[in-house]
Amino acid sequence: MNERAEPEMDSSKYHYDSAEAAHTHAYLFPAVLELLDRVPSSARVFELGCGNGSTAHALADLGYDVTAVDTSTEGIRIAREHFPNCRFAVASAYDDLAAQYGGFQAVISLEVIEHVFYPRRFAATVAALLNPDGQAIISTPYHGYLKNLALSVANRWDTHMDPLWDYGHIKLWSRETLTALFEEAGLTEIDFRRVGRVPVFAKSMISSFQKKTLITD
Repeated sequence: MNERAEPEMDSSKYHYDSAEAAHTHAYLFPAVLELLDRVPSSARVFELGCGNGSTAHALADLGYDVTAVDTSTEGIRIAREHFPNCRFAVASAYDDLAAQYGGFQAVISLEVIEHVFYPRRFAATVAALLNPDGQAIISTPYHGYLKNLALSVANRWDTHMDPLWDYGHIKLWSRETLTALFEEAGLTEIDFRRVGRVPVFAKSMISSFQKKTLITD
């Protein structure tokens, strides 16, 4: 039997026409900085799914040594043109990134995992990139019972999960399923928060995971 073919990674799936930060930056970035308090300000940080590089640039401006990748050739072109304080490359979570770039004290991926066909491979890549005791910071749109109920009552699912959005959201994560995914990859949740709006109707959630240190006799 032939193996199932991998979905083609279309580098044109997102359009970037500037180096401006996304609207999500306003409520995601402050939380990311709070979570990075556990990481030295000169640490090596990897951003998986960096878009136009604006978040990577903001981190590098604070002293972090940032490497960032995205599947969008357009996004990486803009990032390289505007943000020389980081290293950028076209790549995806399906590549062997750890073999190419080594280990990092933190891996950040913001609003990416809801677009991923193979989340277990994504999580394995994040774990492989982390040094022992390294920290992963993962954000994704928040979904809980009351928010989902409100979307249903307001008949907003067609716009919230727009099926006509090419390469849009294909996974709906809860805290429980996201934690289960990364625990399976060998990471332990150490922090969780909801951001944007009031918590019960939060726009996104951010989970922080730590790589378990292997103890040998």
